[in-house]
Amino acid sequence: MIPKGKVLAIVPARGGSKGLPGKNIKELGGEPLIYWTVSAALSSEKVDSVVVSTDCSQIAEAARQAGARVPYMRPANISTDSATSAEVVLHALEEVGAEYDVVVLLQPTSPFRTTEDIDKAISLLDFDDENASVVSVCKSDKSPYWMFWKGKNGTLEPVMKDEHTYFRRQDLKDAYLLNGAIYVFLKNSFLKHKKFVFKSTVMYEMSKLTSVDIDDELDFKFARSNWER
Repeated sequence: MIPKGKVLAIVPARGGSKGLPGKNIKELGGEPLIYWTVSAALSSEKVDSVVVSTDCSQIAEAARQAGARVPYMRPANISTDSATSAEVVLHALEEVGAEYDVVVLLQPTSPFRTTEDIDKAISLLDFDDENASVVSVCKSDKSPYWMFWKGKNGTLEPVMKDEHTYFRRQDLKDAYLLNGAIYVFLKNSFLKHKKFVFKSTVMYEMSKLTSVDIDDELDFKFARSNWER
């Protein structure tokens, strides 16, 4: 427990991945992929409970073996490709969220995210801001000033329409990507706004390696080749 409330970690892990079938229970480092997220959350000094939201009995069993709670099975209507993380979190809070004040959303496809990352991100939460949240990011290799939309007839339309487009990389500000590994937010704020990111959201920076998000076979091969525990 943290000084101002109880913390619930939610791990969303549906079973219907198309990019990498069965990815949440594919073996990495001798354990199912989901194990590493559950283990990191359970080892946190700040997390009070770890719940896995899934529609798959095999994932549920792997999660329980790792030590997480799976107190319900996720309904089919929020287990599709189009279902949002907000819908999954809202359902989880309806099922088990009554006693918690802070929510940590941890995707199981970020196996390099550590307990230290989780605790540091939670410690950045500002309880004096009712819309406070913390989101993990990593530094982008490419600046948005070098990015383009596809225009009519295949023309290039700059995403950032100003004179910085052709600056040297060294002259541009660092840009950051949401890496999806950690979202920390106040439960009541989420229930009110149904979102995780606000103008006052604070970033927690992670390295390129710890930011790896396994979405397809290539990502999984990269994770296996860089795995050290």
